[in-house]
Amino acid sequence: QVQLVESGGGLVQPGGSLRLSCATSGFTFSNYAMSWVRQAPGKGLEWVSQISAGSTLTRYANSVKGRFTISRDDVKKTVDLQMNSLKPEDTAVYYCTQDRRYAEVNYNERGQGTHVTVSS
Repeated sequence: QVQLVESGGGLVQPGGSLRLSCATSGFTFSNYAMSWVRQAPGKGLEWVSQISAGSTLTRYANSVKGRFTISRDDVKKTVDLQMNSLKPEDTAVYYCTQDRRYAEVNYNERGQGTHVTVSS
């Protein structure tokens, strides 16, 4: 059974940083691409970033490019999202997703989410 558990969210001031982590189990982590997606209050899901199996490829939404960095650890079976220069518009629930292949996002396979609030 696939399990994805996000952590690391919280309240941060504009310009601050947070590091989110997603712990996984129940599947062969190294075989899958992984993404972070988010859902702002009252809005739909928005893809944020993706990393390929083997960490050879990464991609980012234009809204976070240059501020966020995705990484993965195939030994620990985790995927992280380092978020710098946070803005109020980054406020959302952040989820990790298990993706069958790079450039595809499986919005249906995600964890319970971690809340990020950017506010002064």
